[in-house]
Amino acid sequence: MPIDVKAALSAAPTVREVSWTERDVILYHLGLGAGVDSLDPAELRWVYEKDLAVLPTFAMIAGQGVSAGPVRPAGMNLPGIDIDLRKILHSGQSLTLHAPIPASGTATISQRISDVWDKGKAAVIVLETTGSDADGQALWTQSMQIWARGEGGFGGEAGPDAVATVPERDADKALVSPTSTQQALVYRLSGDLNPLHADPAFAKTAGFDRPILHGLASYGVVCKAVVDGILDGDPARVRSFSVRFAGSLYPGETIETSVWRDGDTLTLLATCPERDGQSVLTHATMEIR
Repeated sequence: MPIDVKAALSAAPTVREVSWTERDVILYHLGLGAGVDSLDPAELRWVYEKDLAVLPTFAMIAGQGVSAGPVRPAGMNLPGIDIDLRKILHSGQSLTLHAPIPASGTATISQRISDVWDKGKAAVIVLETTGSDADGQALWTQSMQIWARGEGGFGGEAGPDAVATVPERDADKALVSPTSTQQALVYRLSGDLNPLHADPAFAKTAGFDRPILHGLASYGVVCKAVVDGILDGDPARVRSFSVRFAGSLYPGETIETSVWRDGDTLTLLATCPERDGQSVLTHATMEIR
């Protein structure tokens, strides 16, 4: 059985020490499309080490970038989990920030499988991860949902089934984020080397016309758009950011993010205008300071 639910849920958390430098942060931001206008001070602060700003979504890949050493084969090394990479998709992500992420630093990362849900034709594996500084203070907490096609039907609980809603009024703002045709190739250097994002033949065997952009790249692109367009360029104002990944995006397509604000809560909907408004991120909320 590819998923041993009992082994997955009973396994002790994996704990590791990670570190990162300004180069990791800059490369991550470049993978989100930052710095296209290198003369724009607002863009330069994401890609130049002088007064470097750090997007909170960098937490997703901290310790996995260029400072992690040689390229390693892509795979899913989780207790009780043995799944072909062609079968998995990133289906949901949430992040809570407890403190600003420094431009260089170290953290202790603790990760465990918190749930395995049975969706019938698929399973959803929920990974919970915390990052703490050298004093044991939490920097961030994240929860990742992985959709594993063909791995359901084992009789487990289905998990929550939230309904995506947005306010019944026009959005307060629309943010447009073009992506480049090589964006997935740059983003994968921050740690996710799944060939689905680089190898055309592999992508076709997974059911896609060509390699797709990483879900976490779309997640970061939208976060950057909101920080730049709503939060005056201040990443420390993001308290939490939660989404469901609703559709794939090909590098070179555009992400258009509609934003509704209600006090310190932003409701977001990210779509692809080249595909008649097909959803990219749904169930998206951001709590801000």
